[in-house]
Amino acid sequence: MERIAQIRRNTKETQIFVRLNLDGTGKADIDTGIGFFDHMLDGFARHGLFDLEVKVQGDLQVDDHHTIEDTGIVLGTAIKQAVGDKKGIRRYGDKILPMDEVLALCALDLSGRPYFSYDAPFACGSMGGMNTEMVKEFFYAVSYSAAMNLHLKILSPGNNHHMAEALFKAFAKALDMATSCDPRITDVLSTKGTL
Repeated sequence: MERIAQIRRNTKETQIFVRLNLDGTGKADIDTGIGFFDHMLDGFARHGLFDLEVKVQGDLQVDDHHTIEDTGIVLGTAIKQAVGDKKGIRRYGDKILPMDEVLALCALDLSGRPYFSYDAPFACGSMGGMNTEMVKEFFYAVSYSAAMNLHLKILSPGNNHHMAEALFKAFAKALDMATSCDPRITDVLSTKGTL
């Protein structure tokens, strides 16, 4: 059974198309109009081994907020749809990921109950045209749209580019783990019988 989602979202601020294949090989086709954000999403796809297409037309003449936040909403929705009924998946995923001097932690639970915890001490205002505070806003939008419990933390800070990239890659690896199937799990991994 293919675990693929294709989502379109059109508002007065953004027009977004996302296609996500959870069982891909890491192929990415990304164009959000924000080069640094494209780079982060490309890393997410490659390191999670997801096939990801993202096309965004946003009101970048205002700033990057709507483009990045709304992309998070659509990607989270795609994750939730692609996972489906969650039967057979591991549900939990975690990764401590090094990137040079930086060490990042991501832990997540595809519980159906959204929660977001974030601790990343960025020391600059922007990176390559992307406001650093939008890293938090992106992941918040993903976690609530996907109905996942998501914890992100920089354990050892350093270069701001490295911190952002480490968070996106750690998220990719943790999500790959959580969405992977385990033949020992024949239903959903919950005492409730549903997620």
